[in-house]
Amino acid sequence: MSFLAIDSLEKRFGAVDVLKGIDIEMEEGGFLVLVGPSGCGKSTLLNTIAGLESISECEIRIDGNRVNELHPSKRDIAMVFQSYALYPNMSVAQNISFGMEMRGVPKAERDAAVGEVAKMLQIEQLLSRKPSQLSGGQRQRVAMGRCLVRDPKIFLFDEPLSNLDAKLRVEMRTEIKKLHQRLGTTIVYVTHDQIEAMTLATKIAVLKDGILQQVGSPAEIYNTPANTFVADFMGSPSMNLIPAKLGQANGSVVVALERSDGSTTHLPLHEPSNSASSYLERNVILGLRPESLSDPNSADSHTGHHHEMTAHVEVTEPTGADTLAVIRLGGVEAVARLRAETVTRAGENGHFMVDMSKAVLFDPQTEVRI
Repeated sequence: MSFLAIDSLEKRFGAVDVLKGIDIEMEEGGFLVLVGPSGCGKSTLLNTIAGLESISECEIRIDGNRVNELHPSKRDIAMVFQSYALYPNMSVAQNISFGMEMRGVPKAERDAAVGEVAKMLQIEQLLSRKPSQLSGGQRQRVAMGRCLVRDPKIFLFDEPLSNLDAKLRVEMRTEIKKLHQRLGTTIVYVTHDQIEAMTLATKIAVLKDGILQQVGSPAEIYNTPANTFVADFMGSPSMNLIPAKLGQANGSVVVALERSDGSTTHLPLHEPSNSASSYLERNVILGLRPESLSDPNSADSHTGHHHEMTAHVEVTEPTGADTLAVIRLGGVEAVARLRAETVTRAGENGHFMVDMSKAVLFDPQTEVRI
């Protein structure tokens, strides 16, 4: 049985449909990340789980129990907000223990719980300070501590790292992952940052305009995106989406790509599906991750599904760990991820190795994966 189940959730504000038939199931101890661009409905979805927003249609179950009509305080959830929501006149210890105090928990028990959580979050030296004396990362730890002392069934995080600088975001992301691994808690986490989604989640739900685009593991979302939106949104740099045409050559199904000089490159599909074969002599969109376009000397480029080609290099972008090359392929710009020491010059033709085992095809009309 799913620990958290959302069945055909609908949410309307007046005549506006904000969430449209959302179906998600999540196992106990999982880390579900709701991801999508601003305005896609992910925070609204989180608020419906919390009970902060009513739902128009659907059933939400937590641990097998329907919670549609339950008040937020009765759902056994804890929420970490983007704005921290700390009481400025209280110390860190008072902020963490305030909820327990309101529930009549004895002081000795409150103090023990605060001490345990403070040690876990490494904020023991901050317990006497006020929020105004804390950094952004420290405030976020306090907000998390306030939830942890409650030991709820589900933790809800609403873009908790968006107010932090880039370095601190990475550090806090690691702390949240460690915390999840240590406690085995069930977490639903909202972000617009696909890197956060990929690194934290056991399951990702991608939303666009209130419609669930795909639910799956990070590997499934990354390697087999359901449509071009998911392919483009997830990944940094995003998946290359290249206009192409399917054909046959030497008994194989091939993808024909137009090069910048007007000639055509034919790349054999690795184990084409029956649905792909039905697109012969038709236009398709070829999806290739940047790492599937590598330099010929890369370590894994000598298998039967790698094929060499040349392409015009428009821009090179050294990143330290590797080099990104923007090339012209199929009439559009594509990004190749090369080894850092690869010598590739802008304005010249470069040699590349294409890993066709990672190729994904999309229908150009529906934009759905073939």
